[in-house]
Amino acid sequence: MGEKHHVRFEPVGIEIEVDEGQTILRAAAEQGVALMHGCKEGQCASCKSFVLEGDDIELDSYSTFALPEFEKDEGHTLLCRAHAYEDLVIELLNYDEEMIQSGLPLRQGTVEVIGNDPVTHDMRHLVVKLIEPEEIKFFPGQYLDFQVPGHSATRSFSMANTPNREGIFEFVIRVYPGGLFSGHLADELKVGDRLRVEGPFGAFRLRESSPNNLLFLGGGAGLAPLLALLRSMAERSLDRPVTFYYGARGRRDLCFEEEIAKLQEQLPGLTFVPALSEPAEDDGWDGETGLITDVVERREAELRSVDAYVCGPPPMVEAAIALLTRLGRSEDHIFYDKFTTTGEPEGED
Repeated sequence: MGEKHHVRFEPVGIEIEVDEGQTILRAAAEQGVALMHGCKEGQCASCKSFVLEGDDIELDSYSTFALPEFEKDEGHTLLCRAHAYEDLVIELLNYDEEMIQSGLPLRQGTVEVIGNDPVTHDMRHLVVKLIEPEEIKFFPGQYLDFQVPGHSATRSFSMANTPNREGIFEFVIRVYPGGLFSGHLADELKVGDRLRVEGPFGAFRLRESSPNNLLFLGGGAGLAPLLALLRSMAERSLDRPVTFYYGARGRRDLCFEEEIAKLQEQLPGLTFVPALSEPAEDDGWDGETGLITDVVERREAELRSVDAYVCGPPPMVEAAIALLTRLGRSEDHIFYDKFTTTGEPEGED
């Protein structure tokens, strides 16, 4: 580890201590300060901020799509890749005052596999039980990092369940050909195997204080955190009106339909709208068709008064954000989780 420096975040006035060997985001998470972030890999720009004072900063590798050179020259940085080598003052461009001081401490632990079952032709329902430590607290919608067996690499997956005393964690994970983790998940991982994890990460959490109606928009394994939010609402009888749009290619790509139907019984305000972009002739499908963003545009005239939660592959998330803003929703009420790639072909996050 290196020398320590102080970093103050404005306009919230929170100060943390950062070791030179840590990223600023990592140091904040360890000290319970919940900064906005997504991929932690310098690809999604969720943690982009502006340096007000100080300039001795080094960045780990990152995507210039997330931080173009001209923005870096102007003073922007990515907190997930930034190392401080002097005291800094940083302006947060994307933050939530309701959440920023409600962060949970990062914990490392070991989990044991108790279930690993296919739910579609290319997605698995992984269920694990915490062995140690005694507890890893999390909010519905957050994610854990898994260490890939036999490698130093990690992969990130959102919990599909709500916190529980049994230490159970559920995940919906897409299997990619040649995937470093998902290939192991599909071909080798069995009940009783143990994995190293760390978390919780992520700011994809329900804003409890908002009175607005909800719009959920998901695709693929982006189902997981949205399902966690719905399960949490049902457990607490929080019946805010919510329309859940979910996009898949064909009928074989849909899963958890029975549970969502039961959740609709518990949450009378829940409307579920699945859509198939490539329905087969023999699917017998009589529901919505087309890209999920096109379906939303057909069904929604304007969305000025909703809180939108979007989760799925980056192209879908980016298209959804553009659509939602076009329909009148300001970006400070659009909360999203991009399942960004890891820089390897499979893109498992």
